[in-house]
Parts: sequence; structure tokens; C-alpha cells
Amino acid sequence: AEAYRAAGRRRNDADRALTNEGRKKLREVLRAAERADVVPSLIVTSPYVRAVQTAEVVIEVLGYANDLLRTEALIPPADPEDLWEEIRVHQGVMQLMLVGHEPMLGKLVAFLLNWRSLMVDVKKGALLRIDIDQFGAQPHGVLKWMVVPKLT
Repeated sequence: AEAYRAAGRRRNDADRALTNEGRKKLREVLRAAERADVVPSLIVTSPYVRAVQTAEVVIEVLGYANDLLRTEALIPPADPEDLWEEIRVHQGVMQLMLVGHEPMLGKLVAFLLNWRSLMVDVKKGALLRIDIDQFGAQPHGVLKWMVVPKLT
């Protein structure tokens, strides 16, 4: 989702918040997700402010009732393989939702699809569904769909 940078001063990336416009676009994508029966069983989020705020909008729109799981494995300099190890712990979860940042999410998509040379631009507020059928050391996923704010 869209993040805010205060005019005239630089803010720590971890402290940047969602803008009202970012929240609006996110709600549009989540309404489309709701129509597609997206009901997260577990939400794993970056600890950055805007990611947690994004997860809170998901809670509001999709009615998620559990606690958020925060992980450093979703912050931008993290490695997809480290995040995969955390995902594998939750392989019994029906709908796992990850909330994070670029370029980490694009790299993760390529890793989950077992195609590291794939370049994926995960737009702000985008939602992707990837089904995983192998939870070994290297995942084997199938991209089912991707929705971005301009398509809703």
C-alpha cells in the first residue's frame, strides 16, 4: 500500500505510515479479494508501521480474528529463503497472507514459483494468490491470480 513521507524531512523507512489514498486503494483490492473468498487463516507481516497498518485494514475488511504474526523475514533486505523457512512452519494453514515490501515480495514470488530469474513488480496494494504444493527445501508454487488497485 502507499506510504507517506513527510515533506521536507526524511523519515526512517520502518516508521513510514499509509496514506489515506493508500488505504482507499487497499480497501478496493480487499473488496475484490472478499468476492474471491479470501479469508486469511494467518497473517504474517513485516514489523514496519505501514505493513502493520495494511494488515489492520485486512482485519477490518476481511474480518480476520486472530493475532498478527510479525517477522523480520519480511523486511526489504531479507532473503526469500529465510522467509520460506518461516512459511514452511505454517504449511497446514489454509490461507496464509504475507504483508511486506518491495523488492522482497517480488523476489519471494519468483522463489515460490521456482523461477529465480523471473522479475515480478509487486505494486503497492497488490494481492497475489500462490498455491504451494511442495513444502520441501525448494517450494513449488502456482500463481493463481494477481490483483492491483488499478484493476479493481
